[in-house]
Amino acid sequence: MRINILEVETSNKIAAGEVVERPSSVVKELVENSIDAGAKNIIVEIFDGGQKNIKVIDDGAGIHIDDIEKAFLPHATSKIKYVEDIYNIHTLGFRGEALPSIASVSKTTLNSRTRESTVGKEISQSSGDILYVKEIGCNIGTTIEVKDLFFNVPARQKFLKSPQREAALISDILGRLALANNEISFKLINNDKKGLTTYGSTNLCDTIRYIYGKEVVDNVTSFEKLGDIMSVHGYIGNAQISRGSRNRQSIFVNKRYVKSSLITAAVENAFKSFLTINKFPFFLIFLDIFPEYIDINVHPQKTEIKFQEDKAVFKIVFDAVHTAIADSLRGNFTIEEEDNENYVGKEIEKNTLRSQIYDFNRIVIDEKDKQELEKQVQIPLDFNYKTVNAERDNLYGGNTYELPNEDVRENVKESYVINYDISKEPSAHEISKISKFPELRIIGQFNKTYILGEVYNELYLIDQHAAHEKILFEKYKREIINSEVISQILLTPTVMELSQDDYAYYVENEEVFKNSGFDIIEFGENTISIKEVPVILGIPDIKNLFNEILDNLKNMGTGKTVEIKYTRIATLACKAAVKANNQLSELEMNKLINDLRYIDEPFTCPHGRPTIIKITLNELEKKFKRIQ
Repeated sequence: MRINILEVETSNKIAAGEVVERPSSVVKELVENSIDAGAKNIIVEIFDGGQKNIKVIDDGAGIHIDDIEKAFLPHATSKIKYVEDIYNIHTLGFRGEALPSIASVSKTTLNSRTRESTVGKEISQSSGDILYVKEIGCNIGTTIEVKDLFFNVPARQKFLKSPQREAALISDILGRLALANNEISFKLINNDKKGLTTYGSTNLCDTIRYIYGKEVVDNVTSFEKLGDIMSVHGYIGNAQISRGSRNRQSIFVNKRYVKSSLITAAVENAFKSFLTINKFPFFLIFLDIFPEYIDINVHPQKTEIKFQEDKAVFKIVFDAVHTAIADSLRGNFTIEEEDNENYVGKEIEKNTLRSQIYDFNRIVIDEKDKQELEKQVQIPLDFNYKTVNAERDNLYGGNTYELPNEDVRENVKESYVINYDISKEPSAHEISKISKFPELRIIGQFNKTYILGEVYNELYLIDQHAAHEKILFEKYKREIINSEVISQILLTPTVMELSQDDYAYYVENEEVFKNSGFDIIEFGENTISIKEVPVILGIPDIKNLFNEILDNLKNMGTGKTVEIKYTRIATLACKAAVKANNQLSELEMNKLINDLRYIDEPFTCPHGRPTIIKITLNELEKKFKRIQ
């Protein structure tokens, strides 16, 4: 085996793969250089998600006219001079790899002027080769333009996402840099359209409002805790703005955006000790620590970090967040004595009204509508009970039986209502189905949560919520696949302003939402208006449901089939199912069980929990020691 020494061009392209992963990596490196240069205004312009063009303009200190060419040499940096400086880093950049790496995989032009100089200088490169260097007139600061990113590395281009997604990633990283540097004004221009914009402010809440909106600012709690070698401060959101993904979580160590599972675990554990919800909290964490206690020279992208005292970091973050949430909850539940009686009265009234609200996703009907419903299913006088029941049981896998006399006609009518979908004639698809378990005799309801039934010396316990979830899930999924989803028009359309990232995910999955029964139109920049939703959802919390669907699609990543996406949406739609602790009538219980019998997979809910537990007579008698 012979050893080859790689050419400089080859080694630069390999090194670029670690630093420049995608357009957002370029923006991050260039903007961090602008921040280190003391800029107060930073403008980022992109075209086609940054793949075609990225331009970063700042009003920072600029590059000395004699150092313009040096800036593109490997490991050339103004941030450090000696190896000892690595352990006392106060800047965002220090490795001197970004500019040469970017220039090696693009066509790059840079011009800069310092305050002391009367003229600026411009340098242009392509694939790392200098095309020209000349003096020009320009403003104080630096402007760098990166064109045709990865034009000489076609393999890397294939791994890039759509321009909308790449633009969203750029907006996301720019927003996080803005949060750590709220005194700087940031502006993003995407395809000549104004995007993310922040204005320099000493109040971090102003920047949070620019990036996340008013709802987030109104639902966050600030916290702060000081220590000997470190201090932590920031904001934690309440359950109302928690989301199904970690996209709204930001960690900054000495104002550097990092990813730390240690700090994330500390915050989420403190949050979940009070609020047990299956979502991820919003938080901004700013950890200030002496540089000698951390190591940021772990990876070229500088988003990983090592702490000398892991336990101390975990404790200070956990304690700060834990105390803040405890104080916030304590404040929310404080009621003045004179208002206490009025408060209790309002709560009783609210609960009473809630119990009277009619939900059309109830399994059948309210008792008051029962007689009216039965009139719609009148059985003719010459009705042949034996024949119909025999045919029905042959179709659905039951046993034939004879009715002894006509005195039970009323019972037959009720049975007929229960066993058939009275809203429409059964389709060929439904008739071809067979029952997956025998017809049960309903005994009753236990704890307003479990339905008890018996057949063939076997006891069945059915979780009413899980069972109804699965019925709705299969019904909705079938409607989506067959393009038969029935939508309902909202009285007032729901207008939602999305982040750049969320909007990009929506655009990418626009057809999925449409086929799932949503009618959504654009309503301005990154804003949508939801006009219709599927009927099966009942009366949902539109904003939360939309966000949950979007978070699910995000967590799935790329490469998932449309069928899997529909399955996820159908799973969320099951929230309309009848809940535990919900009193059901015998008619409703019968309808629920009979619907469950004929679906494709009745034995588990969409989340994998069992819907039915069967206990045989033999097992029961063993419990009572009647048999061995």
